Amino acid sequence: MRSTRTSSRKQQHVEITLSKDVSFRTKTTGFERFEFTHNALPELNFSEIDTGVSFLGKKLSFPLIISSMTGGYADAQRINRNLAEVCAEKRIAMGVGSQRQAMEDSTYHRSFSIVREVAGDIPVFGNIGAAEVARLTDAGKVQKLAELIRADAFAVHLNPLQEFLQPEGDTNFSGVLKGIELLVKNLNIPVIVKEIGAGISLQVAKRLVEVGVRIIDVAGSGGTSWAGVEIIRRKEKSAKQNNGRRNGGKEAGSFASQFWDWGIPTAEALKQVSSLRSQTPDLTIISSGGISSGLDVAKSIALGANLAGAAQPILKALESGGVKGLLDQIESWEMEVKGAMFLTGSKSIAELQKQQLALKL
Repeated sequence: MRSTRTSSRKQQHVEITLSKDVSFRTKTTGFERFEFTHNALPELNFSEIDTGVSFLGKKLSFPLIISSMTGGYADAQRINRNLAEVCAEKRIAMGVGSQRQAMEDSTYHRSFSIVREVAGDIPVFGNIGAAEVARLTDAGKVQKLAELIRADAFAVHLNPLQEFLQPEGDTNFSGVLKGIELLVKNLNIPVIVKEIGAGISLQVAKRLVEVGVRIIDVAGSGGTSWAGVEIIRRKEKSAKQNNGRRNGGKEAGSFASQFWDWGIPTAEALKQVSSLRSQTPDLTIISSGGISSGLDVAKSIALGANLAGAAQPILKALESGGVKGLLDQIESWEMEVKGAMFLTGSKSIAELQKQQLALKL
């Protein structure tokens, strides 16, 4: 029964993000506040610009990850197959959605394993929630989830806001850091820790680094509001329970609506976490949360990220235009990154990372 509920929730999440406006209402990523300084003498040949980076020991064509989105229900297999096909063709990385359902039973295992079947050579990482990690006594279950997709790394997503607002959410986050440390010490692949749209602060990043985490995805606010997604789910659930009558009260989310815009803007989270690199030079930082263009990717790199990740705009492009539509969008983003590099005189991603962004007046 629990597995059925999990599958249903995963499907609802995808449907809501595709059909409803779940953007932040009053908060942005913060990227619009920054701009590159134009270099009228770039002194390089555009054709020689190299957008390649390494991630999890593999070469990517440019610093983009299709962030963890879905898995664990029937149609997720189609979505993940198509996403993996695009990743394989463009040589970019991919994370699968939460594998909690796969931990509960094997019904939809192939909705996750299909990614590696289609994309054999790209970096792929698994994914499980913090509440599940808090209950771990050993790494065995997570190791099996990693083996299911032949993962190059495994992500733990921190989502206290989402769990707080989910009608069926698990708000016992006591022991999450200890569980993360257990995975860092016992998994045979790296551990990624990510938020899902409310951001990771400097203080949290320091605690993660102290237990050995070396890959952090800040996943800040300004893109999809997962609080908004859960608020909509609450209202829809209440409407069904009350046969459409407007008497849902608190269960319909009267308190929940106050949290729609909760979170740290992505640019701010990125600046905070990247300040740790002077003490932790091997720290890999992923910028996600509202990444909606190649220029956002380029600004992320200049603000200290190694790579950027995107989810909702990727899924929307896939569902509206198919594999070709998504390929076209990613190629457009790639050209935008190259344009920013050319116009700042940056021949490589390492050189782009050294560029200073100016605050707009």
